[in-house]
Amino acid sequence: MFDKLTSLESRYEQMTAEMAEPAVQADTAKFRAHSKAVSDMQPLVERFREYKDVVAQMAATEELLKDPDMRELAQEELKTLETRRDALLAVIKVLLVPKDPNDAKNVVLEIRAGTGGEEAALFASDLFRMYSRFAERQGWRLELLSMSESGVGGIKEVIAVISGRNVYSRLKYESGVHRVQRVPATEASGRIHTSTATVAVLPEAEEVDVQIDAKDLRIDTFCSSGPGGQSVNTTYSAVRITHLPTGLVVSQQDEKSQIKNKAKALKVLRSRLYEMEMQKQQDAIAKDRRTQVGSGDRSEKIRTYNFRENRITDHRIGYTMHQLSEALDGNIGELIDNVVTHYQSEKLKEATAAEASR
Repeated sequence: MFDKLTSLESRYEQMTAEMAEPAVQADTAKFRAHSKAVSDMQPLVERFREYKDVVAQMAATEELLKDPDMRELAQEELKTLETRRDALLAVIKVLLVPKDPNDAKNVVLEIRAGTGGEEAALFASDLFRMYSRFAERQGWRLELLSMSESGVGGIKEVIAVISGRNVYSRLKYESGVHRVQRVPATEASGRIHTSTATVAVLPEAEEVDVQIDAKDLRIDTFCSSGPGGQSVNTTYSAVRITHLPTGLVVSQQDEKSQIKNKAKALKVLRSRLYEMEMQKQQDAIAKDRRTQVGSGDRSEKIRTYNFRENRITDHRIGYTMHQLSEALDGNIGELIDNVVTHYQSEKLKEATAAEASR
């Protein structure tokens, strides 16, 4: 591990020096690549340097143990330094875990009502509000792409793009089946109903990530049936795009402009194709791994929202919180932190095991 850190520090110093060279500064693409690489390496290099400094201080302090007058003071100092050393080592190990290349991306958030009829649609609406409020609290921007509402204020399906700093790194483990247990407003007997909604979090794919050949697309236009007034329903502004090789179909009709609807539909299609390719890679890796970390399996029941008990339980990590109303208002930072920390720990274990087997 320390050989790897020393090599990384040397590369960091070399690339930092190269950024000051006129030839690199004149090449915008190269300078940008260097800048990103240096920025990515900096936290790890800084912690490694701190670690080396603490180890050097420990060596100097151990020399003081030979002096009877300084021994007690040196022993106390060593305890403090050992604690600091161990803490830095723990941070370094986490930073050494390979980063997900998609962590900095924006996301396409898809929420669909599952089993439970109108109650499921109402729950899907609750989840969309929860993520919308969380995005707002994080300073992220949410762009609604499409929404299909039910008759009682619920949502059958909603698709939105959330943009901001490291959005995917925070939300990527939200994919899966979310379950709600509560008494519906229309339930006179007070019987608890169980409903579900499915959440999918896809990294927003850019054109450079996924190349779509025009000949692989069938694009149909039709009259919109959604809101927007008379003009919406009498012009062929709605768009349905079928990706022929995979059979994926994306429809978009929220905009009055056919061009805008096509652009939004392509954005969703591109992200779904990108996720399909990611899933293939993860499935291939999973064959050689004990666990499949962060697969975002949408068939997995990941979380239960129990209104009577005022609790949310994440079944993957066994974590429960008892502030349900606050969570549904977007206060899910602690919950998400616990899930992310769990999977980071799993990745660290796997990385450590892989390193030990070499």
